[in-house]
Amino acid sequence: MKLFFLFGMLWWLLGNPFLAILVMLIVLYALERRFLGLTPSLVRPFRRRSAIAKQNRQLQLNPHDVSAKTELARLYIEGRKYAEAKEILLGIETQMEHSAEYWSDLGLCELALGRTEEGERAMLRALGISPKVKYGLPYLRLGEAYAKSDPEKALAYLRQFQEIHSSSCEAYYRLGSVYEKMGKMEEARQSYRECRSIYRTLPRYMKRRERKWALRSYLKSK
Repeated sequence: MKLFFLFGMLWWLLGNPFLAILVMLIVLYALERRFLGLTPSLVRPFRRRSAIAKQNRQLQLNPHDVSAKTELARLYIEGRKYAEAKEILLGIETQMEHSAEYWSDLGLCELALGRTEEGERAMLRALGISPKVKYGLPYLRLGEAYAKSDPEKALAYLRQFQEIHSSSCEAYYRLGSVYEKMGKMEEARQSYRECRSIYRTLPRYMKRRERKWALRSYLKSK
């Protein structure tokens, strides 16, 4: 009812029903991004493209800038261009061999490219340097990678991830998603219930950040 009222008001103000619909969609999208964040950002791809261009210009000035190469690889990973990211990362292995984040990024690329064993080695090397690198993300990615081929190994990695994220809605949502891939539907539903239970106990300032994971868990368990 409120949407019809909003549409009517915009139509009256703008004098054009199509323009009113466009403005209403923009407003709804902005509100959804502000409070839920389920829809993809329309701005982020343009920002990423601009950042990639910036790092490439920096590398033209200084081809040996490891920091620029690291950031460029991260941007490629964010854009799911894993082959390009891997090529960059392999070129700076000597300088970054003691960095847990470096090995985590390389492992992520290997896993995304279907090279599971190589990805696992890189991820384990990252965890060997820092067990909580990227808040335990390597454990989750390894759990996802082995969800179908080796369920027991996947569960072992997921339990380690859960130990690090015992009070994170996102952790339990992602855990439930992996359980679904493994066909363990009861465990998946339990993870989604835990996600919603944790959300209810969070202070207000944290609920905004975790709200989308709680909502996704609710929709998954319907």
